[in-house]
Amino acid sequence: MDALNPTRELLALLDLEPIGPDAYRGYSRCKNARVYGGQVVGQALVAAQRSVPADRPAHSLHAYFLLAGDPHEPIDFFVTRLRDGKSFTTRRCEAKQRGRTIFSMEASFHIEEPGLEHAVAAPAAPPPETLPTKNALAERFADFLPLAATQCIAGSPSVDIRVIDPSAFFLNNAAADARQFIWFRIADRIGDEIGLHQALLAYLSDMTLLNTALVRHGRSIFDERLQVASLDHALWFHRPFRADEWLLYTQDSPTAAGARTLTRGMIFSFDGRLVASVAQEGLIRDHSSETRAAD
Repeated sequence: MDALNPTRELLALLDLEPIGPDAYRGYSRCKNARVYGGQVVGQALVAAQRSVPADRPAHSLHAYFLLAGDPHEPIDFFVTRLRDGKSFTTRRCEAKQRGRTIFSMEASFHIEEPGLEHAVAAPAAPPPETLPTKNALAERFADFLPLAATQCIAGSPSVDIRVIDPSAFFLNNAAADARQFIWFRIADRIGDEIGLHQALLAYLSDMTLLNTALVRHGRSIFDERLQVASLDHALWFHRPFRADEWLLYTQDSPTAAGARTLTRGMIFSFDGRLVASVAQEGLIRDHSSETRAAD
């Protein structure tokens, strides 16, 4: 990978290596304690796309995170061709490490055709250029966060992220409503292939979602007393978009109970079109409690 070009490095992460019929191998970029969930979602979507005609972009995917992935080991993706219809195509993709399935996804692809049109309006939000950069946020909150957290915030130069209310995201300030609003885009211009932009959005759609639930309780993903993990992930593509142009990610969490929380997101283009929707259930265990469920 080209360490001097972060965007090219990210694209290489999604360019899987063929290892057999409908089988591919991917690698991790960041050597953290576990694989970032969005990486596996994006790579699995790429694997599924390889067996689908280019004129059938994905319209939805539904996935389960079964085991934590090891970023030091390659991930093998195996695609099963479930259906090839006149207008819809369905694929299953399983990701494995050391012979164990760590992730399972089904994705559906649909030819482009006309139909009824409606969508909710994008909420009012300040323009992304008026908001602080990631580096500025890392510097601003350096006194409140562990070093690893500030490095995480300032990292990933391939992605430009602007948080509309960073105090709710980084500080332990309980909010009356579990919501957050984030602008994001791939930092450099990339090609026009629809599948690539969808895979990049799948990669990015997992970020910050579970923190939306924690905002309601004055906690954050950087709280070392919490065990936080994605359990499943669903993504729907509604309209064409570009991942290298500003997208507004509006997130909320309608409920948390039984050590699980539901988070939802809507993704709007800069001109206000609803281009994708996301839903995710996550595990949130409080290690500071005297009693907690066992694995």
